[in-house]
Amino acid sequence: MSNEEHMKTASEVITELLEQTSMDLLKSLLNSVEVKQELKLRILDWLFVDESHSNSINGDFSSDFRITSMDQIFSVSCEDMTGGRTMLLGRVALFLNFLKYSLDLDEDVKLGVTSKLGWSLDILVDEEVYSSILVKQIPELYGSGKHAEIVWLPMFSSLLHALKTFMIVVSSSVAWAEFESFLLENFFHPHFLCWDILMELWCFMVHYGEISVVKGVFDQLCSLLKLVASSESVFVPASAMRKMAGSISRILTYGPESVVDHVYKSIAGDDRSQLSSVMCVALFLEGFPLNLLSDRMKSIASQRIFTDYLGFLDSFDDKSMRACNSGGYGVPVFALSASLQSLQVSMPDIDAKTLKFLVSIIDNYRNTVDQLKKDHYCKLLSETLGIISNMKHLYAAAEMEEVILGLSSLFISWSTASDTQLYQCKPNLALFMAGLGHMEITESDKSAKCSAVWELYHMLLKEQNWALIHLAITAFGYFAARTSCDQLWRFVPQTAALSYDLVSGTEANEERFMSELKTFLEKEMALRTITPSSEQLGLLVRDGLLLKEVVRKISEIDVQAMECESIEIEEEKQSNKKRKLPDGISEGVELLQSGLKVIDDGLFRWQQNHNATELNDKFLTHISCLKDAIAQLVGLAGSG
Repeated sequence: MSNEEHMKTASEVITELLEQTSMDLLKSLLNSVEVKQELKLRILDWLFVDESHSNSINGDFSSDFRITSMDQIFSVSCEDMTGGRTMLLGRVALFLNFLKYSLDLDEDVKLGVTSKLGWSLDILVDEEVYSSILVKQIPELYGSGKHAEIVWLPMFSSLLHALKTFMIVVSSSVAWAEFESFLLENFFHPHFLCWDILMELWCFMVHYGEISVVKGVFDQLCSLLKLVASSESVFVPASAMRKMAGSISRILTYGPESVVDHVYKSIAGDDRSQLSSVMCVALFLEGFPLNLLSDRMKSIASQRIFTDYLGFLDSFDDKSMRACNSGGYGVPVFALSASLQSLQVSMPDIDAKTLKFLVSIIDNYRNTVDQLKKDHYCKLLSETLGIISNMKHLYAAAEMEEVILGLSSLFISWSTASDTQLYQCKPNLALFMAGLGHMEITESDKSAKCSAVWELYHMLLKEQNWALIHLAITAFGYFAARTSCDQLWRFVPQTAALSYDLVSGTEANEERFMSELKTFLEKEMALRTITPSSEQLGLLVRDGLLLKEVVRKISEIDVQAMECESIEIEEEKQSNKKRKLPDGISEGVELLQSGLKVIDDGLFRWQQNHNATELNDKFLTHISCLKDAIAQLVGLAGSG
């Protein structure tokens, strides 16, 4: 795992000559009929159970295997590895070989190796191991005979490949039930690397597994989702319900159409209960692949989403808000907002009702003092703005002017700096403002609608939060590219965030804003264009040269630091040479040590043959002082 050339060569030779042979030896031992199953399992325990590491996982950090510096964690030199770290990585590498060469193992041995998969995750949690998994490479032997060659692969890629290989091997063996339990038990694994590995295995199984097996597994996942589902947790991103929904949605993107249909029917089906709606919206919020549904099922899903949404709009009023104390209020609005891009369908009945609904939310928010109701209204406001931004034809509706005036009044005239609830609506407000480019706007100081749009853009472009700046600039760039307005400068405030210089941060300049806007939009276009233009390539070359210069300067600093360290080491060596003691002194110290050993042996025999109380206290005191003096002399002789 070292980047040093001589160590890489040694690793390649060991891999080529010993890997296959050693694994054949281990397999022949474990597959032997003369070895009892109990002993086979004990061998696996010896190989893949580490007492000291288990103690550290359980909270005992007394082991001296720990690494104390980032330099050691990311070191490429084998000499910098502690013994414990080398042993742990060696066991991980051996376990990967077991997984890769598991095809020839007996069924009972496969079952034993499967039971050690949990151990492998426990090892990966260790910071000394997962850091190496992410940054180091290991040699892999490809081919056989004369065609065999060594290829260096990232250790993480090798780990995934080994686990997937083992999954294929045990898929038709008695160990599959154990492997499936391993996947289910670690579905919520708290460590980022282990969770990502588990998701890769789930996606691999869904993509290549038998349909019947995959559907059976998803039935278990859906049952688990129903257990953790609640209306209170559906809008909490870190809740178990949302995590479960996110994992299911991610895995389904690798599945066939029939499996996606099966999961949707399991969650939605003909059930119109609140729990079913809550689970559906949790899946939609986490990216459920509606576009992968069959045409028939997609039509059913769309009809249900739109029907529930229209039903909610028809029943919406302040009384219904007071009657509902659930945290899941407004689920149909969230469902439509999260699924609209995937469905790509138009429902004329939604148009006018959605705009009137938004105006009603704005009025109710301003007229209520209850903080819980304000929170509900804010969430509905944000999601409705997102819905409108995905329905471009709504910007041509007559009711749109009332919406713009209401938003201007709410965010400009009525809102205060301490209104954190409205602040959370600004990301979706930026999306809504981008869509105004599809709307005819009469540029005039006498136009209330035009003035409201100016004020809203002024508010967004003044934002200094980096994420909101990005959203605001993106929205304004989209608007500027599509609007018929000629006086774009009127949409930009003099105190726009991008107008300030980077050095002092106090001087605003309109030309600086336009220059920064141009650069930002060019970079955005360079990211989205498949075939780059010469201007975009020029920008990338310029950024690349700047990056190269930064790397060069950092490298020079590192070289200078190494040279200084080398000089210090040489000086230390020279000083050590000057302090070297004559051979006679060293020989004399060795004789003193030998004499002290003889005295200790004599004292021991005296204590065995006589009562210890007969020893003279003064004699013992002198012996103790002599030991201390000789120990100091030994230390001086060793340092000299």
